[in-house]
Amino acid sequence: MNVRVALGVASMLVAVGITGAQAQAPQPSDPLLGRWDLVVQRGAQTSPSWLEVERSGTATLVGQFVGSGGSARPIAKIEFADGAFKFAIPPQWDSNPKDITFEGRLEAGRITGSMTMGDGQVLTWTGTRAPSLRRAAKPVYGAPVALLGTASLDGWKPFGRGESQWSVKDGVLINAKSGANLMTERTFDDFKLHVEFRVPKGSNSGIYLRGRHELQIDDAFGLEPSSHHLGGLYGFIAPSEAAAKAAGEWQTMDVTLTGRMLTLTLNGVTVICNREIPGITGGALDSREGEPGPLYLQGDHGPVEYRNIVITPALTAR
Repeated sequence: MNVRVALGVASMLVAVGITGAQAQAPQPSDPLLGRWDLVVQRGAQTSPSWLEVERSGTATLVGQFVGSGGSARPIAKIEFADGAFKFAIPPQWDSNPKDITFEGRLEAGRITGSMTMGDGQVLTWTGTRAPSLRRAAKPVYGAPVALLGTASLDGWKPFGRGESQWSVKDGVLINAKSGANLMTERTFDDFKLHVEFRVPKGSNSGIYLRGRHELQIDDAFGLEPSSHHLGGLYGFIAPSEAAAKAAGEWQTMDVTLTGRMLTLTLNGVTVICNREIPGITGGALDSREGEPGPLYLQGDHGPVEYRNIVITPALTAR
């Protein structure tokens, strides 16, 4: 910053009554800032969630929240006092129109709390700080691995609600209609991935990297680029341009995942270039972001076909 710009910034701060000391002064809420991987307890079952807390200006806390489904939702204001915090978010895909309210406490580097759903149901949750996943060196890759055979689902297993509609014919993985999801039995850390897919008109699927970060697949031909459409990291990163082909055509996706850093090429066009993945997306298997995870294909949104799924794992991920 040159002297003229620095003086201008200082003058602006003084004009609004903010001194340099105030702008940089530590705040009691500082330990809450950052990203948190959450585990929500619903009776005997658990589900993953994610929270990010940032400061807007000198004192106001804002953020983002991801639940077990849907996309990242903005948090307009987080109130913090004496280690306790609270906030509310509007419903997204929830059937009840009331806000979801959160109360939590920060202690010893962890957060715990509860969330009250629109129907009054109270769920508890715990949170640990999300890992940075920064790599000390560029990965060294091993040999490519073909994940799909010509006639069987060997190496894959269905999961989730509904019966499996997945089958393999002549090397093409077919999801005939909405049903169970599908994941690899093998898990991966950093990797390069090549996959070809074909989605019918109006249908929808997704590829979850490490089982936690969804690359959206849908019929997006002619639509404006969006994180909710083909080529986007769902709810977080929009593709830089529209590169979708028409429904019913075979399309290609090439992915490089190194820590949190994502590069995605769709139909030969690089639409995401070395962008950071903030956290898990809705539908994630878990919130253990520091661990390897499977490749997971979404099957509960409609028919889709995949072929030539080839992954090249990194030998040195960390």
